[in-house]
Amino acid sequence: MRPSDEPDSTAVRTALWRALHVEKDAAPHVFDDTLGRDLAAPPPGWQARPDMAPAWTAPIRAGIVQRARFVEDLLAERASPQYVILGAGLDTFVQRRPDLAARMRVFEVDQPGPQRWKQRRIAELGWPAPVFVPVDFEAGASWWDELVAAGFDTAQPAYVTSLGVSMYLTRDAIAAMLRQVAALAPGSTFVLTFLVPGELLPPDERAGLEAATRGAKASGTPFVSFFRPEDIVALARECGFADVEHVAPATLRARYFAGRSDGLAAGSGEQIIVCRT
Repeated sequence: MRPSDEPDSTAVRTALWRALHVEKDAAPHVFDDTLGRDLAAPPPGWQARPDMAPAWTAPIRAGIVQRARFVEDLLAERASPQYVILGAGLDTFVQRRPDLAARMRVFEVDQPGPQRWKQRRIAELGWPAPVFVPVDFEAGASWWDELVAAGFDTAQPAYVTSLGVSMYLTRDAIAAMLRQVAALAPGSTFVLTFLVPGELLPPDERAGLEAATRGAKASGTPFVSFFRPEDIVALARECGFADVEHVAPATLRARYFAGRSDGLAAGSGEQIIVCRT
């Protein structure tokens, strides 16, 4: 096994936070996903990891399950023939939602090493698999070329997502991604999450963003891009999207967290835009 054939630590953390929501937070659960935990197969006692502490991670894992739920709710509405997950990590859509996955071709785009690892794990578990699209970004490979080579139909509309990725990319790289997806067939949708600058957050959320920023830098994957909502909307329009909507955090909190007995709610640091061709 090559040294790089292992899941990214950020992808594992995200999968475990999704499982922690099911295990620790009160019902009803915003998003029910423990398969990512099973895929990662963490050692016993993983819930005691410092980055899994139920109290201080509550708004973070709430944001993780909120964005996942929003994306799949919107996908169910759009019924696209193709679904492309950029930076798929330990996503488990194909395994959790066979009802939706059966209606479309699902492509997972990710780095070759982690994707080889995931492909083996899915085979070991006997789970259904998506179309894997390995892309060596560090070597300058084009995710678009690899996607088309894997069977993506450029004449058909697609639903494309990029969750928890843009903060690691430069503005130029984000613009290139937006331009590429904006060239898809009419009726396509792109859901992108982004980080806002700390000064836009309420005081009680700034410390969490600062801690996450320090942690990302320490792990060798620093955050390099932050956007004000109006700026990322303007960029998406400049890159060719006819319709761009910023989904306000208050809208999502009202939709997914209203009336909860435990007071769980997502923070405002990571936000969403929906772009349509």
